[in-house]
Amino acid sequence: MRASPHRQEVETLRRRAHDFLNEAHEALARERYDLSCFFSEQAVQLYVKSVLLERLGDYPRLHHLRALLSESAKGASSKELEEFIRDNRVGLSNLEDAYLIARYTTKTYLKEDAEDMARLAETAISAVKRAFGVDR
Repeated sequence: MRASPHRQEVETLRRRAHDFLNEAHEALARERYDLSCFFSEQAVQLYVKSVLLERLGDYPRLHHLRALLSESAKGASSKELEEFIRDNRVGLSNLEDAYLIARYTTKTYLKEDAEDMARLAETAISAVKRAFGVDR
């Protein structure tokens, strides 16, 4: 990781992002699909924020994945990340919705929903890594 005046916050956000992704897989295995979806969203949100903070010195104080990813694409001048956002618009919207729905509604998520969201979370994190040249 490049030297950053926010090193400790970056490390904390990044660790939490990885922890949430691991928890998403564990919740999926325990058939806790609502939690898996929520954890997948949190993994992407915190990872993107960690990279924006590390590379750009700040991140937007919001919870909308598509907006965070768009800021990342602009910050990295990444056409690949812009294309990823376009190609995965519906899935990212569903993942974004999981932030609220899994916590505040009675919606039931299916195993396939949780699998799709965990897979999309991994793919989104990988796309951000490539855009910024981050290795972890």
